[in-house]
This record gives sequence, C-alpha cells and structure tokens, in this order.
Amino acid sequence: MITAKIAITLCWVLLISVLIFLFAPIFIVVAVSFSPSSVFAFPPDGFSLRWYETALQADALLSSIWLSVQIASLSTFISLVIGTLCAIAITKKYVPGGEAIATFMASPLMLPGLVLGIAFLHASRQLGFYDTYVNLLLAHVVITMPFVMRTVLASLALFDFALIDAARTLGSSYSRSLWKVLLPNIMPGFLSGGLFAFIASFDNYPVSMFLVDVRTKTLPIQLLNQLETLPDPTVAAISSMLIVGTVIVLFICDRLVGLNRMANL
Repeated sequence: MITAKIAITLCWVLLISVLIFLFAPIFIVVAVSFSPSSVFAFPPDGFSLRWYETALQADALLSSIWLSVQIASLSTFISLVIGTLCAIAITKKYVPGGEAIATFMASPLMLPGLVLGIAFLHASRQLGFYDTYVNLLLAHVVITMPFVMRTVLASLALFDFALIDAARTLGSSYSRSLWKVLLPNIMPGFLSGGLFAFIASFDNYPVSMFLVDVRTKTLPIQLLNQLETLPDPTVAAISSMLIVGTVIVLFICDRLVGLNRMANL
C-alpha cells in the first residue's frame, strides 16, 4: 500500500515537473513582453505595453507577418484540396500502389529541414523560378501536404463510402452527397490537418531561410534577424501575440469539432 502511494506521488511529481518544463518558457516570454526595460529582463521590474506598441508600428515586422499569413493560408488551402483528393484516391484505390504513394508523400516530414531547403533552392534555380513568393509558396505546399493527407487518410479509414451511394439512391446528387455525407465525417481530420499545416508553414524557418531575399522575409526569418541586430522585448511581444492567436484557434476548433475528436485521429 505504501509502495503504491509512493509510486502515485512520484508520478504526480514527474507530471508537474514536465508541465513546468514545457510551460515555463512561454510564461517567461509573456512576462518579458510587459517589461519596461529595453533588454530581456526576468522577472520584469515593472509593467508596460511599450513593446506591443513598438511591434504594431514596426513596418518590417507587420509586412513579414502579413507575408507569413498569406503563404500559410494559401499553402494550407492548396494542401487541403490536393491532399484530400489524394487521400480519397488512395482510400478508394483509384491509383495502384496507394500505400507506397502515401509513404512517399509523407517523406518531407522525415527529411531534415535544411536538406529540403537546399533542395528547393537548387531546384528553383535549375527550373528558372526566381520569384521569391512563388518559391516560398511551392516549398510550403510540399511541407504542409503530408499533414493534411495523413490526417484525412485516418478519417477516411473509418468512413463507409456506401453511405454516399445510399444518399444518391435517395435522390441526392453526387456533389451534394459529398458535401452532406463525406465532409462532415472527415471534418475532424480535415480541420486538424489544416491547423497543423498552417502552423507548420507559419513557423517554418529551415526551409524558408534558403528562399527569402532582402525584401521578402517571413516572420521567423525577420524575428531572428531582429534578435541579431536589435535584441529588445519586441520579439517577446510578437511571440506573446502568436501564443494568444494559437489559443484562440484551438478554442475555435474545440467549439466547431472538439479537440478530443481531433486528437483521436
């Protein structure tokens, strides 16, 4: 009995230690963002919103945020469309070697980001693609596609396609059957894949660093450049806003689908 209590106590201590280890950096970043000091100081010696005002007035940061949002949104949308169609084709066995194709399309997740970045850089030069925006978009589609395809594949594995035929026999058109029957059933995988894809694109650094130029920089590149040239708590303020944005997105997903259903994929 005593041994069981000791084991339970150790488990709780380990759990609390892990939670502190995971959330302490986030807490420190948020606390530093409200510091009046012009250097990173923790604990802060006061309270100020000056770094949030500075962040919202910094044209370079705002343009990099807008670029990252554009690239992440477009790459996620393209990945959702193509990845869902690929998942349906593989599940319905419309193409031979579906399992091999699914494994191959997941390969960007297995390769180091630096390897992918160098590969995209050389490929774009060999093919004559010199537009930074297009190169970033194409690279991020390759990065985000596996997230969508794997989660949608997991949802389709539990879906009975006979339901679509049943809806059609009741007078529904094929497109309406897909909209009313298929989409609601794969919505958890669809949304979770889109969420992971957006985050993977928005936060990507190792691939983007090879494809940006002086005038076109994504937010991670711009933040790291600012840390090297002007290390002030503006970076902490931007990071805090990103944390709040992530919490809001997770809350919306929980209300629309439910985090438990998304996590069970």
